[in-house]
Formats: sequence, structure tokens, C-alpha cells
Amino acid sequence: MATTDRQATTLALAHALSAAERGLAVIPLSRTKLPALRSPHHDDPDPAGPRCHGECGRFGHGVYDASTDPVRIRELFAAAPWATGYGIACGLPPYHLIGVDLDTKSGTDSSTALRELALRHLFTIPETVVVRTPSGGRHLWLTGPPDVVVPNSAGRLAPGIDIRGAGGYLVGPGSRTGHGVYTTAPGTAHLAPAPCPPALLRLLAPPPRPAQPALVPPVPGDHGRGLVQFVLSAHEGQRNTRLFWAACRAYENGIGPALVDPLTEAARGTGLSEQEARATIASAARMTGHRP
Repeated sequence: MATTDRQATTLALAHALSAAERGLAVIPLSRTKLPALRSPHHDDPDPAGPRCHGECGRFGHGVYDASTDPVRIRELFAAAPWATGYGIACGLPPYHLIGVDLDTKSGTDSSTALRELALRHLFTIPETVVVRTPSGGRHLWLTGPPDVVVPNSAGRLAPGIDIRGAGGYLVGPGSRTGHGVYTTAPGTAHLAPAPCPPALLRLLAPPPRPAQPALVPPVPGDHGRGLVQFVLSAHEGQRNTRLFWAACRAYENGIGPALVDPLTEAARGTGLSEQEARATIASAARMTGHRP
């Protein structure tokens, strides 16, 4: 490996560890901004089978590898010595990060589009962390409430505005890509991610469809029933994300084991297989520091 590449990897690891100290879960990225570690399942005989989110115990599951544990982060970077950047997972506690990506490559004025949205829907973008991209774009870091899952989207809010939410990641400042280095905008590095304005949050979170009736085992307490209903109301494209989020909240509140079966049945009611549902719940257990 060239000396410059070794230096870029060393710097990326240092920035990633610094981000983890702030509670941000990270993964190593390559110069292409993609996860640096290849999936261990790329040669599996049944690629259409249930997706593994790290249940196999190996690295290479993209954002599902993200961690705040410095030992695990060093292991991830040791497994990817070609990494020159790091990604910050969105949607995870404590920040439940939402990234507003104002792109410039599409030829649209995304900053003006965001201002017009703000005027039309009566919200103001607060002072927050801003990361500059090598192409001249900007990433605005916002936080969301723990009970709202913001999905990833590209251009849905307005042309040139992409959203990074649950299951997505942002390229961290200090990362080096094939086009240059991501940097924190002056005057914002010391800031904490600001809460997303409620009016903007309503635009980002798709309305849940009415829950379909389903038979699920009894669940403990109102909070447990709410999490099950949250999964039941998922539509296609949200099912795994909602299940993962609900399972994380269940384990964080000490009712994870009791909700495994109810959440599994709820997920089956939305179209997931039992194997997929249990794999996602197990991944949530590990992400929150519990044994599946």
C-alpha cells in the first residue's frame, strides 16, 4: 500500500474513533464512498434468500456493521486496510441522525429548493453540523425523535435533495474519496446535530398505512402494543426498517425477549418471512448490546 494510502487510512480511523466518542456509530468506507468490506455472502448459492444483517458474525454487512465500540472499529479498519473514509450510521440512538444531502451534481439549486420548502411549510433550518462534500454539496445533520423512522430517499423532497435516514449513512468529515476530502463547514464543528423542525419531519416521514388485522400473541404493556402496531402498519419498503427500529426500542426498554414472538408475527403479517423477521430482531438485539 502506498504511503499516502496508509496515511489516509490512519486519518480515517482517527476521525472514526473521534466520531464514536460522540456516540456516532461508524463503518469504514472506500474511496468510492461505499462500505470498504465486501459482503461475505457474495458467493452464496441462493442470493435471493433472506438477507443477513450480521447474524453470521462476520464483517461485510454495510451499515449493519456500524459500531461505537473502539475495539470493534479498529477490527473493522484492520480488515479493510484500504479504507480512506468512514460512514456514520443514521437513525440510531442517541441522535437518531437524519442527513439532508444538498447535491450539486444534478444541475439543480438544491439550497434554493430547501429554502422554498421552508417558506412554504413554515420551518427554519436550525444551526447544526454542516459537512462540505468535494463536489460542492452540503450535508446537514439533524436529529429525529426515537419514535419516528425516516426512510432514505433521493429527490422525493425536491430535486437535488437526498435524505439519509434509518438504514443509511453519511460520509464523515475527514474522509478522503476519489474526488477529494469531506470537511466540516467553518463554525459548525463544535455544534451538536440540531433537532429536525417538526414541519420538515412531517415531510420526511411517510404516513403509515392503516394497520391490517393480524393475530399476534399477547404483548406486555402499552409500549409493547405500540411497537407491534408500528410494525403492522409498515408498507413495502419499510418492513425491515420498522421491524429493526421497533426491536431496538424493545430491547432498550427491557422488553425485547418478551416481544420477539409478537414482533415476528407482526412482521409476518406485513409479508416478511419468519426467518427474515427473526434475523432482523436478532440484529437489533446485538446492535443494542443484548444477546438474541
